[in-house]
Amino acid sequence: MSSYLAQLMQVLFVLGFAPLLKGIMDRYRARLNGRHGPPIWQPYRDLRKWWSKETIRSNRTSWISTGAPIVYFIAPILVAMLIPVLTTFPLPFAWMGDMLGGGMILGGAGLALLFAALDSGSVYPALGVSRIRLIGTFTEPLSLILVFTAASTAGATIPFIVNQIWVSPDWRWSISHGLLVVGWFLLLIAEAGRIPVDNPSTAQELSMIDPARVFESSGPDLALYEWGGWMKFTVLSIILMNVLTTPWGLATRLHWISVLGACILVAAKLILMALVLVTIEAGFAKLRLIRNVDYLTAAIVLAAAGALGANLI
Repeated sequence: MSSYLAQLMQVLFVLGFAPLLKGIMDRYRARLNGRHGPPIWQPYRDLRKWWSKETIRSNRTSWISTGAPIVYFIAPILVAMLIPVLTTFPLPFAWMGDMLGGGMILGGAGLALLFAALDSGSVYPALGVSRIRLIGTFTEPLSLILVFTAASTAGATIPFIVNQIWVSPDWRWSISHGLLVVGWFLLLIAEAGRIPVDNPSTAQELSMIDPARVFESSGPDLALYEWGGWMKFTVLSIILMNVLTTPWGLATRLHWISVLGACILVAAKLILMALVLVTIEAGFAKLRLIRNVDYLTAAIVLAAAGALGANLI
């Protein structure tokens, strides 16, 4: 099997599995609330519906609104080339960037989406942008603490090296490792706009945070934004499960059977993590905006404690 083909399979896995993961989470959340819920294939149907519609933009928008959906969609795909999605060993494009580079790619995509929201000229996206920047004031230092802790401990910023260090006997069951995993999990909730930071299923204009950014989007633009958001959640979950937690289930050799088996095992890991996240969500309500500061501050304290412990070991 060609290494370039395995690289392509990583990208296709993220592209194809992200909507399914979204559908499974929505269905499970509905069941926890006593409802039947949508079918797990609903995100695919939504994408087909959005692609068949016309994109409508204000005549006051600029080229930013045209390019932002493409940038936001491509960014998670690029990051998927840099991280261990299906294999324990680096693939051809894995050396294009490290953990910091991947963070900059996702951060740039998020910035493009914020600019597009402001470019729409509507008050509700602007309101969402202001709230997101408040949350970003805390999530950005949190992500830096987690990345620098993992990198300094492993002595490298390449994810394929970091995941091998964290599963070594010295670190596997350490408190610092646990704090790092918990910190990234809390960061994942904030970055994905999940409860208690935000309610991804809300339809009320004045309470939306993350969904407000695409409030004025439609047609293929909305499809690219939503699909890109699902892939971003999948990529961050892969980093949590394959890099920071354990590389269990990844292919150890370049062979069809190993790579296809990795697709199944990694999908099972991500589904299990997503179900745990939704179960935790079911026990909480959405926090008021100002209370999100307390949540993120607690996450930063846990990450800092993990960083301090890692440096003392």
